[in-house]
Amino acid sequence: MRLIACHECHTQYDVTHVADPKVRCRCGAEIENRELEAMEARIYRCASCSAQVDACASECDYCGSQVVRDERKLSLVCPECFSRNTDDARFCTACGVTFAPESVDAKGEEFPCPCCGCLMAARQLIGVAINECPRCNGLWVPDDNLDFLIARAMDARERSRDEPIAPPRPRKKGANPLEQRVQYRKCPVCDGMMARRNFRKTSGVIIDQCPEHGTWLDADELEALAGFVLSGGRPSADAFMKGLEAEERRHKVTMAAIDAQLGGRDRRENEGGGLVGLLFDLLS
Repeated sequence: MRLIACHECHTQYDVTHVADPKVRCRCGAEIENRELEAMEARIYRCASCSAQVDACASECDYCGSQVVRDERKLSLVCPECFSRNTDDARFCTACGVTFAPESVDAKGEEFPCPCCGCLMAARQLIGVAINECPRCNGLWVPDDNLDFLIARAMDARERSRDEPIAPPRPRKKGANPLEQRVQYRKCPVCDGMMARRNFRKTSGVIIDQCPEHGTWLDADELEALAGFVLSGGRPSADAFMKGLEAEERRHKVTMAAIDAQLGGRDRRENEGGGLVGLLFDLLS
């Protein structure tokens, strides 16, 4: 594998089979597609888990992976520090950077960010085509791919049960709806108002979903979802009940505002578009 990296946003690209002299990064910068001058392999970290290793260690004390020092087997050059690594390394053994290359040929449609309006470039996340906002770092996950991303997190949790050393605990295990400002956003594909939904009803992570096109996640929500799943998906009962109470209070305030706008008329006379349109006007 041959990698290059953007010096502006540090996105990595696999250019093993790319002949073009320059590659345009998703951030807009141009990257020279040239052979990197490899440095002598300096092994400070494990290529499998990035844990520190002793200068003469033959295997990692943390995960047990073999430490390869034979220069003939180190064909992957780190695009950040230019140190040699094995072709299947997950982390650079010198600087510790994660190897997460994207395909230069991966094409995808760009959409405006539902949060800040910035154009979101297409990219890959563990094999799933998504769009990421370069300004607010929010993610647009098309179709039902969110379920696939969560399933991958569950698979990782199941595999970790067989590991001799438990993986680090997630930093976030869901969220608190009370700390989130109520804001309705439009789908970047159809421009329709998206629905706010509490992921799995108890996570406290309020995601925005278009039933036809996909899910919008704010910058830290994917980590909160993964942490909720990996921790067993059991938030505290107090946080859950407070979230429900807050939603009920917001619902009552909204209904009172609608009644005031309608001048006391029967809500049922305004179903089928009028009431929904007014609701969106009030909450947008």
